[in-house]
Amino acid sequence: MRLGINLGYWGAGMDGDNLAVAQEADRLGYDVCWAAEAYGSDVPTVLSWVAAQTESIDVGSAIMQIPARQPAMTAMTAATLDSLSGGRFRLGLGVSGPQVSEGWYGVKFDKPLARTREYVEIVRKAMSRERLSYEGEHWTLPLPDGPGKPIKLTVHPQREHIPLYIAAIGPKNLEQTGEIADGALLIFPSADHLEDTAVKHLRAGREKAGKTMDGFDVCPTLPLAVGEDVNGLADMFRPYTALYVGGMGSRKQNFYNNLAQRMGYEKEAAEIQDKYLSGDKSGAAAAVPHELIDRTTLLGPVERVADRMQAYAAAGVTTLTLAPAGFTLEERIAALRAGTDALERSGLAA
Repeated sequence: MRLGINLGYWGAGMDGDNLAVAQEADRLGYDVCWAAEAYGSDVPTVLSWVAAQTESIDVGSAIMQIPARQPAMTAMTAATLDSLSGGRFRLGLGVSGPQVSEGWYGVKFDKPLARTREYVEIVRKAMSRERLSYEGEHWTLPLPDGPGKPIKLTVHPQREHIPLYIAAIGPKNLEQTGEIADGALLIFPSADHLEDTAVKHLRAGREKAGKTMDGFDVCPTLPLAVGEDVNGLADMFRPYTALYVGGMGSRKQNFYNNLAQRMGYEKEAAEIQDKYLSGDKSGAAAAVPHELIDRTTLLGPVERVADRMQAYAAAGVTTLTLAPAGFTLEERIAALRAGTDALERSGLAA
């Protein structure tokens, strides 16, 4: 099992620290450094900055939002980043959510699975440097009855095949991801539930495409905090868990709330959402069960983290992405180093 890091969003006042974390991960031999975007920092700019100041670690978008860019633009960006980084770019895509898609980008959040499938097909075709023509429900290239003509990408990516990941939570999205992508970006993964909530759906998609799970990258992100006080460490992540389970999306459409329910927390997920959407964020955080946090993070002494890593590997994880927590850069670096120590103790290091 490989290790990655996730820097999250840029522009939160820790940009210099984030770069230092990425550079330390590069020095420690981490496999990939992911960064995110929502409606603040854009991820290609961040990744170009990180890639320019690291040596060997891959840089990946987790995610580039599908409603933010035309697919051909995404192919251009991916090819450019792969070329500039010396073949170190991984393209992670996702549909975002209805609030961001419609409120920020003005793109209807309808038929997300069909839209993602067409988007991936166009991106792959453009990155392969074929002349680009496509007829689908959501995109037609070139536009009919106009001056457009099929053209091809002029930039040569460093690699013939840029790895393509999709952020997936729901069963149908996971199955399609297994069918059309090279890897899956997962969030709030519980090793105890991973087979039922994710892997079996990914496997079904691979089988649909006539493939096995061999070579497919199952890549969840887990916050990491190292120390003796497991309960105290878990409390650090109450606002984070409450935000996603309670506040990401609407009452009718919250993918993370649905995931918590599929993990067996139906009553708790409803209470967290009720409190969060009513403005009681502290109450929502308090309502998050300790067990839910503990199952979806890596907490405790290095030995306990190593045991948990073994459980994730047994559940099918191939790249474990860590989000090292800490109030200072030194604490985050210490957590990062503890991650490599735990991997070595687990016996899973390559």
